[in-house]
Amino acid sequence: MSTDLYRDLKWLPPPPTDWSDRLRSLNSSAETFVADLRRMANFGLDLNQLTRLARTVARARSGGQSLEPLIPLRVGLIGHGTLDLLAPALVGTGLRHGFLLEVIVGAYDQLLQPVLAPESPLRSNHLDVVILSLDWRSLPLSCAPGDADVGASAVDSAMRLINQTLDGIRTNLGATAIVPTLAAPAESLFGGLERSLPGARRWLLDRLNLEIAQRVYDGTEVLLDVAALGETVGLGNWHDQRQWNLAKLPFAEAFVPLYADHVGRTLAAMRGRSRRVLVLDLDNTLWGGVIGDDGLAGIVLGQGDASGEAYLSVQRMALDLRNRGVVLAVCSKNTDEIAREVFRSHPEMLLKEQHIAVFQANWKDKATNLQAIAAELSLGIDSLVFLDDNPAERGLIRAELPQVAVPEIGTDPADYARTLAAAGYFDLISYSEEDRKRAEFYDMNARRAALRAESGDIEGYLASLEMELTLSPFDVTGRARIVQLINKSNQFNLTTRRYTAADVERMQDDPRYFALQARLTDVYGDNGMISVVICCATDESTWEVDTWLMSCRVLGRGVEQMMLRELLESARAEGIRTLIGRYLPTERNALVKDHYADLGFTLLERKADGETVWSLGTSASCKNVPITVTRKGFTEPRTGKSGKTLEDA
Repeated sequence: MSTDLYRDLKWLPPPPTDWSDRLRSLNSSAETFVADLRRMANFGLDLNQLTRLARTVARARSGGQSLEPLIPLRVGLIGHGTLDLLAPALVGTGLRHGFLLEVIVGAYDQLLQPVLAPESPLRSNHLDVVILSLDWRSLPLSCAPGDADVGASAVDSAMRLINQTLDGIRTNLGATAIVPTLAAPAESLFGGLERSLPGARRWLLDRLNLEIAQRVYDGTEVLLDVAALGETVGLGNWHDQRQWNLAKLPFAEAFVPLYADHVGRTLAAMRGRSRRVLVLDLDNTLWGGVIGDDGLAGIVLGQGDASGEAYLSVQRMALDLRNRGVVLAVCSKNTDEIAREVFRSHPEMLLKEQHIAVFQANWKDKATNLQAIAAELSLGIDSLVFLDDNPAERGLIRAELPQVAVPEIGTDPADYARTLAAAGYFDLISYSEEDRKRAEFYDMNARRAALRAESGDIEGYLASLEMELTLSPFDVTGRARIVQLINKSNQFNLTTRRYTAADVERMQDDPRYFALQARLTDVYGDNGMISVVICCATDESTWEVDTWLMSCRVLGRGVEQMMLRELLESARAEGIRTLIGRYLPTERNALVKDHYADLGFTLLERKADGETVWSLGTSASCKNVPITVTRKGFTEPRTGKSGKTLEDA
């Protein structure tokens, strides 16, 4: 496929011819202003259009207009070359991903100074994120062809500068750094030898990129793989020597929208807004033809035919995504039994029924079916990506369910898989065992749902699950998953506070905090880590619940009762008499607005913004639930003022 796919963001619909007129006509005082603004961002926009969006945002902010529910983020941008034109592109693109960005650009062509200088605007703006922009031409990377020692020394020098910058960001700014790899130049001095010859430029950059990736993997930063981005579009296209000579632009201006979109999807992954479910249409999406009309033998699918192999590539992509944890579902206007027959009987079919968590093949409208899929998976509608060959259906879903991601995939099935991959809906910043098993978790949930339907009562159903809850304090082993849950959980999340790995490590070592991680197994298998609770001592007799979140996969099983029991017992052992809980409402956590009331807390305060404050004495008791609780990793009994251990309390 041509470079146009990436340069023009072709997975997004092209902007209408009257896009500029529509933008000018937006009324910042209208209730629909933010929704309209986001709708204007959800096209394949160029740099000029993104800049105009950013100006519209700036005018609204200066006029005091509320831009909720966009998530505000203050972003620093530092590095090599001219970065000013990136800032408005990031603001405009941020709207597409649900963010209200304020971008503070560091001094021209400076990396370390804006982080260290006391008078730097980056140090006075309380940044959430700092984005680095690195260019090999501005780093101490002198080539020494054939000399491995000199080459290694050059890599060490460059990495030392990068490490100093990242350490300064953490220490002085308290922000999370997004760190890029470096795109190599298109030009080569040694041809095919460039990558293997010690000290040659490509050899240097390969090693430096590996060290950057390792630093990020081992630390708390986030990687932005600019090197892969440059190679995807072609290094000769990514680098524009004229623009570098004229204005020191770090890469070609035409690819600023692509770069900004990759930053946007990285921010989305950091805030738990990556998509989790790929919903597939069937006819002319997974195979050619209409199964209801053409029959099993008449559809186009399989080796030896260009179109048939194209449809296989779509299925292979879906299966690969499932193997890394993306949940698969079907949404098709079809007769259920006829549609399932292809999965069961077609010899070339890669996807099977057991790969599909929810199968919605009927004659209802697709918007209704997509909502049913989200409900059955206990996920928000904004977790879904819908792949459909029919442009009319795509347009309808965008209009009726704008929260669902609907890629433009063109008319050639050979482009479908690549376009889906290019959109980056499922991008991650970390990967855990729970991520890999997520699709299996939802398959097990389907079997649990079948068991519940067979059970005569809820108590019998819960008992038949043979659940075991393992409770542990925060530890190094679970930290990556704890951070991921904190930043991804939106529905069952009482406060939706977000914390980095450094924050979690600090809480783990701070005696004011009591923090739990919980894992759940049952007769069908391991659900993985499913809950995190963080309490903070506000005085000698009170704990406030800072964070309480849980995977929606385990709703309705009484886990929250057992978590509360552990909190009460631990609190009593520490001499705590009162638990305080807060519910901070968001657009996505209405599910838990009655959480504290259901657990027996007393309402203390209801604020104008919807926040509620609750109280519970630690002498309270909990409802009995058929769950076996195992405590693991507590190195010593917690001792309260009474001298009793937790086991005695």
